[in-house]
Amino acid sequence: MLTTSEEDYLKALYTLTEWEDTEVSTGALADQLGLSPASVTSMIQKLSSKGLVDHVPRKTVALSSSGRREALRMVRRHRLLETFLRDELGYGWDEVHDEAEALEHTVSDRFINALDARLGHPRHDPHGDAIPASDGSLPVSEAIRLDRFGGELAIIDRISDEDPDFLRRAAAQGLVPGAPIKLPHQLDYIEASLIWVRNNESK
Repeated sequence: MLTTSEEDYLKALYTLTEWEDTEVSTGALADQLGLSPASVTSMIQKLSSKGLVDHVPRKTVALSSSGRREALRMVRRHRLLETFLRDELGYGWDEVHDEAEALEHTVSDRFINALDARLGHPRHDPHGDAIPASDGSLPVSEAIRLDRFGGELAIIDRISDEDPDFLRRAAAQGLVPGAPIKLPHQLDYIEASLIWVRNNESK
């Protein structure tokens, strides 16, 4: 059994590497979690002793295969809960993240599997992020960040849920997963970096 804090660490480490294939330092993980580097280092050492992360002191930390499995279990919970809150309870997509954060540690795997079935086995959450299946598999995405896209017309694949204010502005402009977006766009660099798109011809 993992503690709530351990689950949070593993999920945060996964989300830091899900869309960017980069190495993660304990400092970056501390920023993501809003904790001190010393606290993060202590927890990483604990997770390493359990075989859940691979850690090079003062350099990088990465999920082990067992750590990735646990992280995906938490990501599955979080994203299914977000989808449930929006589709069944009428929450806005800018409101579901914090609520799912509070709920994800309190429900059982049986509940999550039942919720998945009730929702019709959705493949993506309200922000376009892939929902892991019960076996940990994920749909493949070829999306890239909007600020790196070089075409003239793209389809929005996902939008980061880091900034609720931006989610509200994006929705007001029709910038939601599945919607087309023409280039050049009127978004600033930061806003464009929060949107991931795929080529209009890709499926």
